[in-house]
Amino acid sequence: MVQNGEYFVIRDMKQRGMSISQIAEEMRRDRKTVRKWLQQETHQPYQRSVTPPGKLEPFKTFILQRMEEGCRNAVVLFEEIQQQGYTGCVTTLRNFMRPYRETLPAKATERFETPPGRQAQVDWGHFKVDWQGTKKRLYAFVMILGYSRMLYVEFTEDEKLETLMGCHWRAMQYFGGMTETCLYDNMKTVVVGQDEQGEAIWNERFANFAAHHGFAIRRCQPHRPRTKGKIENGFGYVRKNFWPRIREFTSLYNLNLRARVWMETVANVPIHGTTHEQPVIRW
Repeated sequence: MVQNGEYFVIRDMKQRGMSISQIAEEMRRDRKTVRKWLQQETHQPYQRSVTPPGKLEPFKTFILQRMEEGCRNAVVLFEEIQQQGYTGCVTTLRNFMRPYRETLPAKATERFETPPGRQAQVDWGHFKVDWQGTKKRLYAFVMILGYSRMLYVEFTEDEKLETLMGCHWRAMQYFGGMTETCLYDNMKTVVVGQDEQGEAIWNERFANFAAHHGFAIRRCQPHRPRTKGKIENGFGYVRKNFWPRIREFTSLYNLNLRARVWMETVANVPIHGTTHEQPVIRW
């Protein structure tokens, strides 16, 4: 920036016949700057340009409000403000959120509870075992009843559709019935895709199986992990409490026998931390 006094010195040098290059060297200024100021009739003081508000500015109050409510997921908030007209990028949003993640207190997760007989949740997990000198992968089918937290687990060698339907059938036999709905993640044997509105397209064979047995299939809401918290906690319980008891794998049959004993003597007996009741009694 050329100061007021410099402007008149530059004008005087030019009137004395000095070239722009000579003036620039003498004043230690860029030639473009000297030329610019010589073209002006009078000195125009520098004024700092006002930065226009960024694309995120209109949404900052909403973002902070959502963060105070407990939503710290940038992808979720990005989708929400896009629906309100935001046209910027998710990186800008993440940069804005970063300092607030540490200062805003975390809000306790609101639990989603369902009435008796309303909902079950299902998912697969996997475990590795040593079998005849090689590593073998086993799959664990887990079903949790939403109201009582009753748990059913069955180990299999695959996740095929026929296996999935068989596990459902045996779980229904164990529980003595089925809930009105059953909640799934994007399990490939259940959800084969989604339509233009983002709604799930169900596997026709599994949909027919569910209809025959009188329960509706539902998909977990995208980016809403609390909707599948019960099944994740149930699977974590299987991994942490049951699996360490298995010191040697002899057969799938024996493994499932031990799982059945564990369900009836351990998993469904203690008082649950959320319901404050025994699953087997609440069921």
